Amino acid sequence: MIRPQPSGTAPFVLSVLDNAHTGVGETAQQAFQGIIDLARLADRRGLHRFWMSEHHAMPSATASSPQLMISRLTGETERIRLGAGGVMLPNHAPLVIAEQFGMLETLAPGRIDLGLGRAPGTDGMTAAALRRHQGANDEFPQQIVELVGFLQDDFPADHPYRHIHAVPGPWSAGMNRVARPSIPDVWILGSSPYSAQLAGRLGRPYAFALQFGSDEAEYAMDLYRQNFRPSKVLEEPYTLVSVGAVADDDPVEARRQSSSGAMAMLKMVKRESYHLLPPDEVEAYPATHHERAVLDEWTDKTLHGTAATVAAGLERLQQGTGADELMLVVGGHSRGVQARTVELIADHYGLPSA
Repeated sequence: MIRPQPSGTAPFVLSVLDNAHTGVGETAQQAFQGIIDLARLADRRGLHRFWMSEHHAMPSATASSPQLMISRLTGETERIRLGAGGVMLPNHAPLVIAEQFGMLETLAPGRIDLGLGRAPGTDGMTAAALRRHQGANDEFPQQIVELVGFLQDDFPADHPYRHIHAVPGPWSAGMNRVARPSIPDVWILGSSPYSAQLAGRLGRPYAFALQFGSDEAEYAMDLYRQNFRPSKVLEEPYTLVSVGAVADDDPVEARRQSSSGAMAMLKMVKRESYHLLPPDEVEAYPATHHERAVLDEWTDKTLHGTAATVAAGLERLQQGTGADELMLVVGGHSRGVQARTVELIADHYGLPSA
């Protein structure tokens, strides 16, 4: 892994995550076009990565397969790294993921990230429909080792999969098969001490999903660094923290837009289907005292306000966690709001305008 350097005046590397959320009144086709537009914008403005996440059977999360969307984005962008943040590996066969990301790396050499998580990205019944068995989480470390074996084509001579090759595979002298020029960067994702320790032991870069509301980010980062073992891909720890963000010239409007994501979390807690509601409908919702507390809590878990306010929150987060990279999980009801967040933060840190 090549360690990126901050650009502009930001004291950290800056990236963006798109959950492919669809607002009320928006079609899937419009949502996909919005993803493309946001990736193009992030590419033009000099952000380092554009990641997408895997969710299933959630009407609001339109892109259930980040790798399919990434395939389109390889032709829509020029320099930004593209990745899954992440693929929920226990939902898949490692060989299939190795094949898919080998294809993506061939389409965009040196620009593909493969973030791996162990959660199902959905509810229990849907996880069963995905053929995810009860002990799938326990097999996550072994699945990672198997996946990396396929990506690098370096299983030990006595391994049962030694003669099974993910195509396209890495360059290998004397091998008469389709080859790709490089290997995707493999990350470990999570929001718990378990994932932090695993990433450290494997010597992989680690991404902590703060948007899920965990207060263990600093503890997880310390555990990762304590458990880190240098590997062929990473000599020193490398960390990323993703956090919800909504920036607007009007701080009141930024908070209103942040409430759309909070309502989505409330619907999830209540196990109700949802699309992102516009702020006016969130404000008009007849919340109980408990529901209002949940809405306020999740609204405030997102960094919201003017660009300067959001940037100050990002800098406090970086100082507390020591993260090398921060990833904006863009929020708000509309694609215009999400694009505005990226523009304002890029302007604040003096990132390129073209």
